[in-house]
Amino acid sequence: MGLNNQWMQRDLAVLWHPCTQMKDHEQLPLIPIKRGEGVWLEDFEGKRYLDAVSSWWVNVFGHANPRINQRIKDQVDQLEHVILAGFSHQPVIELSERLVKMTPAGLTRCFYADNGSSCIEVALKMSFHYWLNRDQPNKKRFVTLTNSYHGETMAAMSVGDVPLFTETYKALLLDTIKVPSPDCYLRPEGVSWEAHSRTMFLAMEQTLAEHHDTVAAVIVEPLIQGAGGMRMYHPVYLTLLREACDRYGVHLILDEIAVGFGRTGTMFACEQAGITPDFLCLSKALTGGYLPLAACMTTDDVYGAFYDDYPTLRAFLHSHSYTGNPLACAAALATLDIFEEDNVIENNKALAQRMARSTAHLTDHLHVSEVRQTGMVLAIEMVQDKASKTAYPWQERRGLKVFQHALERGALLRPLGSVVYFLPPYVITPEQIDFLAEVASEGIDIATRTDISVSVPSNFHPDFRDPG
Repeated sequence: MGLNNQWMQRDLAVLWHPCTQMKDHEQLPLIPIKRGEGVWLEDFEGKRYLDAVSSWWVNVFGHANPRINQRIKDQVDQLEHVILAGFSHQPVIELSERLVKMTPAGLTRCFYADNGSSCIEVALKMSFHYWLNRDQPNKKRFVTLTNSYHGETMAAMSVGDVPLFTETYKALLLDTIKVPSPDCYLRPEGVSWEAHSRTMFLAMEQTLAEHHDTVAAVIVEPLIQGAGGMRMYHPVYLTLLREACDRYGVHLILDEIAVGFGRTGTMFACEQAGITPDFLCLSKALTGGYLPLAACMTTDDVYGAFYDDYPTLRAFLHSHSYTGNPLACAAALATLDIFEEDNVIENNKALAQRMARSTAHLTDHLHVSEVRQTGMVLAIEMVQDKASKTAYPWQERRGLKVFQHALERGALLRPLGSVVYFLPPYVITPEQIDFLAEVASEGIDIATRTDISVSVPSNFHPDFRDPG
């Protein structure tokens, strides 16, 4: 029995993995990773895999980055953790100062959580509580987009709309208002991204006009709906949304957990619309992919609604044990140093162009309906019929075939259903991008030329997707 298999058997005896049907591992080998370096992950038998998805979208400057490593090592000798209620520490203060300085003007306060879903919960609770403190208790509903994803805790699921994640738990979720997504994938032929996004905004305008008296906030993923299949839209939608939220007296929550820190081509996606949200949710790349940390950033107006004498009970009594953990803050500070010192955003432009060139040939593939891109995210959508954009039944798991082929070739590509995507660390080289394009092209050929027979149940739901 090889080393990989030994570790796999020990794992399967005790672990329950996230976002996984564990029975799959009766046929699909689990891959134990021993070490990482740069864009590479290495298993216990020495095989390497190029991490094309940044280990669930978190790793931006490579595995075992020496600069982040050193900052964490220095911090662990000083302070590993301290309660953030009534106490503070240098890394969290410095990180907060830098986040306030680098995010859009008006975001002046940082509230920390442990992960993306928890950060969304903070923003939702804070918005609801704000209106309560402002004597508007009727404003307690949230507006969200169809096909959106904001995490897997209860309130975060409530404002999501990917059925695979939410359908089972419907009875537990908040009553939210869903508005059609500005997703440009299904725009009419000849219509630009901007024109389509403007048209789709009419539904949001109407919803806010009708329901603003009972709505606390609108929450959206700016520019890219990640777990919804890397669907994309034009920044003008965000500009119009900010104007409408101001007009109707509704908060705007931007979930930049996946798209912040350079992923869309600017440091924050909302910069492309020239707007400031009332709440900006950040996580994932914040620590360079090292440690769990999230920041919910907000304004002086929101902060002021909670600032009062204790007996009024206006305080935001929300906490996490590891809020503002010094080690995570140290990793985040090192990550921000790299952004400042290495001209990352500008360098990414050349890498994004290489991604576009290396995959351009796939636009002519018989079973590829679209190759779309926003900054350092590129998605290739496989379909049953190109002309009508008819999707493959999700039960066929075409993306799984791409995933399996990529592993054989030494790449970690984890498609979202039938959407193959590149979301690599920013330290990837042009040659490594070409390799990924080659592997993806081969995998798509294999996945789309194979006849797959599956039984489709009577309650077949065409919007279900593999989670990726």
